[in-house]
Amino acid sequence: MHTAVTTAIIPREPVSLTGIAGESVSRRGGRSINADAAATYTDSTVGRTAFVVADGVGDHLLAARAARTVANIAARVGARSGAVAGILAAQQKLLHEFPQEGADSVLVVAVLETDQPKGPCDIAWVGDCRAYRWNGRVLHQITTDHTVAEHFRARGLHAAPRLNHLVTTSARTVRPAAVGHTATGSSRGRLLLSTDGVHKRLEMTDIKAILAGGATAGTAAEALVDNALRSGGTDNATAFVVDAG
Repeated sequence: MHTAVTTAIIPREPVSLTGIAGESVSRRGGRSINADAAATYTDSTVGRTAFVVADGVGDHLLAARAARTVANIAARVGARSGAVAGILAAQQKLLHEFPQEGADSVLVVAVLETDQPKGPCDIAWVGDCRAYRWNGRVLHQITTDHTVAEHFRARGLHAAPRLNHLVTTSARTVRPAAVGHTATGSSRGRLLLSTDGVHKRLEMTDIKAILAGGATAGTAAEALVDNALRSGGTDNATAFVVDAG
């Protein structure tokens, strides 16, 4: 069973590039440890920047180490070779560094062209970390959760609420063909990457209002996390907001 791991503050990941600005906020919430992680990396050779949010499976140190490992590797490889390649490289690193089964994570990766912030955004994910895009008018959830509940709903079946937290893929277990992958038509607007401690506590209307009203990526990320925890959330909560174009 997936237990996302979110009011202690961990360091932000500020990013400021030509046409792209982003910042992450992460808090421990009611857990004993913050097993969420955020990372970013720019590869100047290919002109791409990767943004990653990861959620360790469990409320323990191995989960936190797993999340930080996959986030860092996925960002570095994703910027160079694409979002899916980033996840698969993260899987290899995770299995090599942490052969024990207790070290696992879910994650989402978004890769933008550094010099073309209005171009498409390459997105890959495993588990229930999500990517959203606010284009100034409409909020679109880009990713689809890899959970038992979503599996049932896609087949027109009822899913008990607890099944929303039971993931069907993870960084450790995913097969290459099962990695979620898509691309946006444009990156222009505001991109959100989040762990379930944020998006499963907030309604779409709440997320939309915060993304629309935040003066900067940092203030929007802060508001998302704060509101998720104020709603009664006890999970780790992490939001990475990126403005492009």
